[in-house]
Amino acid sequence: MPGDPNLPNPHRRNFLRGSAGVAIAPFAVRAARAEIPALDASEDARALTAVGMTVNGQRRRLSVDARTSLLDALRDQAGLTGAKKGCDQGQCGACTVHVDRRRILSCLMFAVASDGADITTIEGLAGEDGALHPMQASFIDQDAFQCGFCTPGQILSAVACVKEGHAETEADIREYMSGNLCRCAAYPNIVAAIRQAKPLMEG
Repeated sequence: MPGDPNLPNPHRRNFLRGSAGVAIAPFAVRAARAEIPALDASEDARALTAVGMTVNGQRRRLSVDARTSLLDALRDQAGLTGAKKGCDQGQCGACTVHVDRRRILSCLMFAVASDGADITTIEGLAGEDGALHPMQASFIDQDAFQCGFCTPGQILSAVACVKEGHAETEADIREYMSGNLCRCAAYPNIVAAIRQAKPLMEG
């Protein structure tokens, strides 16, 4: 039966020509890849960058790669383990620190972005003579923690909450502290601690 003239010719020569094209394709891809220039070391995400920052009043110089979070740099290189790695996704608030007097989630900030910044962690909140910050003392007075894992982030966020002017009412406190989770559910005591510390911080 004669073939349909509109269909491709199933001749053996056409079949071999198509097969040869498929066989050559991997070599063409390899050749194309070989022409791509090698990534310069300075562009490698693993290349170390020197970052200078002031942490708790002390000048620090750290060597970090572009992927390192500020949280990991503080914990692993600066030895400041007060900021906790809870979710590592910016959802629990356990890693809260102050950068240039603003509260931030250090697990979401790259360390290289903090070059030249002034950073305060829970280790630097007390006075030089060791006297507790009013917020720290209030958390103790009000029994505002149980396991203590979230407490450093809670305290630093609470200090910022007062300084931002968001601690006028209990509802405001709950709203502006909602980014800090306490799995022990000490929320009523945390609110009480903030209300106790507020006049002491403003006085």
